[in-house]
Amino acid sequence: MRVRTALAAGALIAVAVAPLAQARGADGVSVHGHGTVAEDSTVTLSGTYRCTDDTAGPVFVSATLRQGNRSAGIGGTRAICDGHLREWVNTSVVKDPAYRPGAAHVEARLVQLTTGGTGLPTPGFLATAESDVELH
Repeated sequence: MRVRTALAAGALIAVAVAPLAQARGADGVSVHGHGTVAEDSTVTLSGTYRCTDDTAGPVFVSATLRQGNRSAGIGGTRAICDGHLREWVNTSVVKDPAYRPGAAHVEARLVQLTTGGTGLPTPGFLATAESDVELH
């Protein structure tokens, strides 16, 4: 009887834990297909991300916007690494020359900063996504 009870308890634990493991998923990042450019040259980009572990160091969502021969980093959002799908929004004022409404390209990355051998933060890339976007 004890063996049967132990097996049943083990099966219940496995059934209870399995959905949590699947819900957590792997690290990933995506870019929404649109962004905005305000009159004061403020650029806003967004998307989604998921990260599962930030115990080695903080994780950020970085974005690079390209339009024509112009390229600039747009903000950096601190990620919450709890395995849930979350939204990110990065904003920066970019002038000289400013971005304009129209077609552009975005590369987003999940970047984890860890302490290197010199004591300085070293970036590690957990996930990368690229997407064409329309700036409005």
